[in-house]
Amino acid sequence: MSEWPNCPKCNSEYTYEDGSLYVCPECAHEWTAEAVEKPESETVVNDSNGNALTDGDSVSVIKDLKVKGSSSVLKMGTKVKNIRLVEGDHNIDCKIDGFGAMKLKSEFVKKI
Repeated sequence: MSEWPNCPKCNSEYTYEDGSLYVCPECAHEWTAEAVEKPESETVVNDSNGNALTDGDSVSVIKDLKVKGSSSVLKMGTKVKNIRLVEGDHNIDCKIDGFGAMKLKSEFVKKI
């Protein structure tokens, strides 16, 4: 119908151009032409040995880690199953038996 791309957020076809931005009138999302042409590149998360990690992997902690807000320590060799990769400084979300939900840095784990 139009020469402009569909909205990447809600997939609406009623987008329009406003200067250097595309605008969606349905969800009010704004984006640039470069964002349409360049698909999001996935960042590769590596463990301490350089192995690529993916969602659902099992990892092992390589050193004792102090748990912020607690007096306990996460011991070296603790196994963590079913990790989930996220953006940010602590790029692994997981649940650890005895500790609960935690965020870990990938540099302190190795893939099992």
